Amino acid sequence: MSASSKVNDLVVRFANVNGTGSASANFLFTKSVFRIGVPVTPKNIFPSNIQGLPTWYEVRISEKGYLGRREGIDLMVAMNPQSMAGDVASVRTGGYFLYDSTRVLHADMLRDDIHYIGIPLMELCNREYTDPRQRQLFKNIVYVGALSALFGIEFGVLEQLIAEQFPGKEKLIPPNIKALKMGVQYVHDHFSYPLDLRIERRDLVGDKIMVDGNSACGLGAIYAGATVAAWYPITPSTSVVEAFMGYADEYRTDAATGKRNVAIVQAEDELAAIGMVIGAGWNGARAFTATSGPGVSLMNEFLGLGYFAEIPAVLIDVQRTGPSTGMPTRTQQSDVMEAAYASHGDTKQVLLFPATPKECFEMTATAFDLAEQLQTPVIVMTDLDLGMNDHVSPPFEWDDSRDYKRGKVLTAEELEGIQRFGRYLDVDNDGITYRTYPGTHPTKGAFFTRGTSRDEYAVYTEDGGAYKRNMDRLLRKWETAKEYVPAPQRYDMAHKTSAAILFYGTSQYAAEEAMDILEQEGVMLDAMRIKAFPFNRDVEAFIHAHERVFVIDQNRDAQMRSLLMIELGIDPAKLVSVLNYDGMPITADNIARQVLAKMAVRV
Repeated sequence: MSASSKVNDLVVRFANVNGTGSASANFLFTKSVFRIGVPVTPKNIFPSNIQGLPTWYEVRISEKGYLGRREGIDLMVAMNPQSMAGDVASVRTGGYFLYDSTRVLHADMLRDDIHYIGIPLMELCNREYTDPRQRQLFKNIVYVGALSALFGIEFGVLEQLIAEQFPGKEKLIPPNIKALKMGVQYVHDHFSYPLDLRIERRDLVGDKIMVDGNSACGLGAIYAGATVAAWYPITPSTSVVEAFMGYADEYRTDAATGKRNVAIVQAEDELAAIGMVIGAGWNGARAFTATSGPGVSLMNEFLGLGYFAEIPAVLIDVQRTGPSTGMPTRTQQSDVMEAAYASHGDTKQVLLFPATPKECFEMTATAFDLAEQLQTPVIVMTDLDLGMNDHVSPPFEWDDSRDYKRGKVLTAEELEGIQRFGRYLDVDNDGITYRTYPGTHPTKGAFFTRGTSRDEYAVYTEDGGAYKRNMDRLLRKWETAKEYVPAPQRYDMAHKTSAAILFYGTSQYAAEEAMDILEQEGVMLDAMRIKAFPFNRDVEAFIHAHERVFVIDQNRDAQMRSLLMIELGIDPAKLVSVLNYDGMPITADNIARQVLAKMAVRV
């Protein structure tokens, strides 16, 4: 092996045409790496409109466990003539370009500083298969076989994965194995292998799983005891409710009838969906919806009702690139401000920021507890990268003895002992009032909910004093919420530093790697990851303890930085933005470059 060999540290990118069946083949490659114990993270980059447009699938392999996206392509699998010029340009110097050599590569695609691997994929498939669809599908499997030989991946691993992919459909297994072997054999006959890029077996993933965030959210809702889901399909959130539906079919069915015992309703639009959720929440059900930025815009009015009338509801916002339709199949943290102050008037909505599928599972379950404890909507802020891409994750854990936290709910017996029940009366001076479920008591309790101003006893009034008392109480509840929401994660350095880095959500992977890069450049930074809004008091203390704090935002307008300034009154000069808003997940290299430039340190 040469001194320049790279083992388990590379990026492979597949350039395909949307609708050609490449996704399952590309994921087969990812799973083979994971199966031999090497950390791997894929990114599916696909078009939002029609079949036939370019699509990419990017796989990072990192023995060090870096799971964020990395810049530079080590090996490009170029299957799309439309995107080939850009695909060639994206390969690192010294990297590899694998293409279908059935046709001669145009001279414009040739570079002197990269290596070319030509395999006549279409010619091989035309010779072996007669059905046009089979020719297309198996071409993808052939290049996966070729990659296994080029990288030195054990062929038995692929055979096992193929068998697992077609349970009960054994007749499909031999043709796929045959296609894999065609790719392997062609490499053996025509190239020196393995390459100086190698993927070697390790034992670095242990009992970890590969799962996407949307599936994790759906499962979290099941474990949280959700019984109502109302939704309207929108990319990239649709698969949250689809996952919930699938898990409900498996785990939430009536023993006698076999029918699903949860209500799942596809509404006519997003406004109707959140209205159904709030109605169900008022009735005592644990209810949720899932959407993305455009849906949150439409849901604003009902979110204001939930805040003001104090009704539990859970919303999972899988953020995408906006505004308007924007780039619906690209990722961004672009709904932070919209969600934090959703609706007109003075509103503040509770937000949770998961960074991993495990946290999607846990925070979705937590959201239902918080919604009932605080009697308010709670919004789980994921994004397309976390929601739709597969990630290496620790197994999910659940304590079967865990009780659902229903908050301050009075029983009929408790209501009997109260002379006059005040639905909006702050008995404990924490801003959180007591509520009842409809029908709990024949004469006492709140059987209707107002979106208009009312007094402490839910009696309609337009008295300014009563309105102000209610709004002040909601602010006290907001302060109480700071004690309920997840605390931030602190990354303590061995010594105090004057500068720090602050991030949230899916910036975690890149930020953690960026800290290692910056340390190699002699720049030491304290760090904190925000997990929730309202901000835990530790967030404010962390910022005040440093002269400069770099705030990572995957949006143009530095929305988290703005939220920190508004809510905590932080001097804008102290908070320095590190931004990314091209629709792709931020990289560690990008973060490090921006931090070094803004610290006046040469890159």
